[in-house]
Amino acid sequence: MTGTAPSPAPPGKRMLSEQVYAHLRDAIMRGDYAPGDALKPQDLAREQGVSLAVVREALVRVVGEGLADRLPNRGFAVPAFSDRRWQEIAEARRTIEPVVLRMSIERGDLDWEARVRAAHHRLARTPPYAPGEGEHYSGAWAEAHRVFHRTLLEGCGNPVLLETFDRLWTASELARRWSALRAPGRDGAAEHRRLEEAALARDADTAAGLLVQHLTQTADALIGPPGAGR
Repeated sequence: MTGTAPSPAPPGKRMLSEQVYAHLRDAIMRGDYAPGDALKPQDLAREQGVSLAVVREALVRVVGEGLADRLPNRGFAVPAFSDRRWQEIAEARRTIEPVVLRMSIERGDLDWEARVRAAHHRLARTPPYAPGEGEHYSGAWAEAHRVFHRTLLEGCGNPVLLETFDRLWTASELARRWSALRAPGRDGAAEHRRLEEAALARDADTAAGLLVQHLTQTADALIGPPGAGR
């Protein structure tokens, strides 16, 4: 007797789960929940007017993105500043991305140069904070930031490496937003400008070194008391 594949969730349930997931993700990114805060399914179900099953499905997705933890016998919670994963993700990015950036500088063509310049222009002209979006970076700035870093690497021409970047970027997004609060004196705009200049000058050594410093400062801001990364 062959096994029967599980039936897909009804469209209505999928839509509700998507809505709760989007609400949770945005709330965590905005800083509505502090590091280590519990995410209680019963409370969320009551607040959103949905079933526990819908909330749990949304929570599983949030956990999958690294924006929450599933704790044995303790339910769900936002990760803590001290979570070792942030340093592990930073180590992975420092190992992989400078190598890919070198490849991108070596292989990138004139169109890549134009995309890098355009992506940096958009990032530089997008306000980091927006009214009503909490104390974290705005959604528009966060997207412009992602596009700039990804565009720097796209000249490598290797979709597998770019998929790796995408996964690591998503996994580190929450830590990146937290780090801005803990190192408010950091001049990220200058860091991005120097990265663009080195990449377009085809100076792979300088660009790779700047990228390592950039990634290290983000991770270091989560170690020690707030303001330590200034």
